[in-house]
Amino acid sequence: MTVYKYTHLILGILLFLTVGVNYAQERYLDSISSNIGKVTYTYSDSLKLDFYSIKGDTVTNKPLLVLVHGGGFAIGKRDNILESRFSRQMAKKGYAVASISYRLTRKGKSFGCNCPTNEKIETFLSASEDVLRATQYLVDRANDLKFDKDNVILVGSSAGAEAILNTAFMQFRYDFRTLPYKDLKFSGVISLAGAVLDADYITQKNTVPTMLFHGERDNLVPFASAPHHYCKETDPGYLPLDGSRSIADRLEALDTSYTLVFDPEGNHDWANLPYSHTDMISRFIKKNIIDGEYHQTKIKVSSKK
Repeated sequence: MTVYKYTHLILGILLFLTVGVNYAQERYLDSISSNIGKVTYTYSDSLKLDFYSIKGDTVTNKPLLVLVHGGGFAIGKRDNILESRFSRQMAKKGYAVASISYRLTRKGKSFGCNCPTNEKIETFLSASEDVLRATQYLVDRANDLKFDKDNVILVGSSAGAEAILNTAFMQFRYDFRTLPYKDLKFSGVISLAGAVLDADYITQKNTVPTMLFHGERDNLVPFASAPHHYCKETDPGYLPLDGSRSIADRLEALDTSYTLVFDPEGNHDWANLPYSHTDMISRFIKKNIIDGEYHQTKIKVSSKK
């Protein structure tokens, strides 16, 4: 074999291998690029968001993930290590991701059983208002940012999970009706140890595929239905909440796709642990939201080695 033919044979093999690798990488499931850009925008007053996407991406109909950090509505940042890493990992899979700041209305204040119930509800309302304003800001720029404005998925951890669950599912509750929903619609929800004010407000009108992570022994946010922070009925901060299992039960009754990932021995650590489960989250999004498949799934896990 001549050197010329030998060289072309090697090039052909390399081309075949390269094409084979590309075929093995599926957008929204696998990492398809490491060239991620981040741009920071101010969406309302001094509130900012970080937008992550593949640099030079030509796909214009990708889903948008709106990420809301935790911290008891008192601490936390949109660019914490876990949030930043998660945003980049999901962007590498081809999603557009926006990690947002919101008003920390409980900063320097209690959010426990001595915090009056009406102040807790006002806290939830304030966070949902900011989620809506950030989402509207992004949707208004969907063409420039190259994402599908009809495929917006809310992702939140702990307080952020309460914010996104209430935003998605409490819109018909009397006090949420005044919030700036406009024409915003959400295609899915990913909750990391969250709860809603009342799961009965989840109806056929607002139900969407939902993924829920939770530890059954969470002593802050109830796994099923219990008072916020497990306060007593006589406490000023007594406020019943419906957690992940109750939400899953409601979605099951409404024939809506959901995945409940639960740890029987787990606690509130499941507000952060799912950030490392980007493959599981992306599979849920791809199958249940993008492809529109119908699955109702419960997955028992353990955080113990």
